[in-house]
Amino acid sequence: MSIFPKNHPFPVEAYFKSTTVLSFAVPKTELGPLIPECLELDTFDDTWGFIAMAMVQTKQLRPKGFPKFLGNDFFLVGFRIFVRYQTSWGKRLRGLYILKSETNKKKMELLGNIFTSYSYTTTDITHVNDANGFRIFSKKSDFNLVFENTAAEVTLPKSSPFSNWKEARRFAGPLPFTFSYNKPKNEVLIIEGVRSNWTPEPLHVVDHSISFLNTLHLKEVKLANAFRIEEVPYQWKKGKKDQWKP
Repeated sequence: MSIFPKNHPFPVEAYFKSTTVLSFAVPKTELGPLIPECLELDTFDDTWGFIAMAMVQTKQLRPKGFPKFLGNDFFLVGFRIFVRYQTSWGKRLRGLYILKSETNKKKMELLGNIFTSYSYTTTDITHVNDANGFRIFSKKSDFNLVFENTAAEVTLPKSSPFSNWKEARRFAGPLPFTFSYNKPKNEVLIIEGVRSNWTPEPLHVVDHSISFLNTLHLKEVKLANAFRIEEVPYQWKKGKKDQWKP
C-alpha cells in the first residue's frame, strides 16, 4: 500500500505547448458499461457517447508556486470518456473519466502514480512535423496518426455524427473536470483544471490507427472530430472528494 495519497494532494501547474485531441463517437449503449455507476455519459442527440484521445506536449509541470526550472517536460497520451456527475451538493459537472494514461518519461510515470490514480505507463511517443502537416505515433502502443495542414476550410470527418464544427467543439476536450471513483468507499475524486487561451482549431485527419480502441471490443467507433490547441497555461486544483450516494 502506498504511503502517499493518490488524490492530487496539491495544485499543479504546467504549460501545454500543444494539445491534439481526437474524439470518437460510440453508441451510448456500448460505451455505458465502461464508466462507473456514479457517472453518466455526456451524449449527443441522446445516441452517441464519446471517447477522446488527447496528446499533450507538456512543459514545466510542477507543484503550483514552484519555480519553472524545477518543472518536468513530457509527452502525455490519455484516453478519456465524456461524462457528467451530480455532486452531493446538487451541482451538475461535465468532465472526463480516465481509461488509460501514457507518457514518454519514466519519471512522469513514477510521480504520476505516486500522487494520482491515473495508472500511468511509459511508452515511446514520436511527434514529427513537415511542410504538409504532422504525425504522432508509437511503436510500443501501436498507434499512428497523420494530420494535414490545409489552406482550405477543414471539413468534419465523413463518419462524424455532428453537422457542424459548433456542435463538434462541445466534445473537443479536455473538459474542466476529471473524475476518479473509489467504489469501496463510494467516493468520487474531482479534479478541476483551469486554463486560458483555449481556442481549438479543427484538424484534417489523413489517417489514424489506434490499437487501444480495439481492446475495448466496441462494435461501432466513428471518428467524430479532431482539434489542436497551442500555447496554453494550465493548472490543476487540489483534488476534492465527494461522497456519492447510490
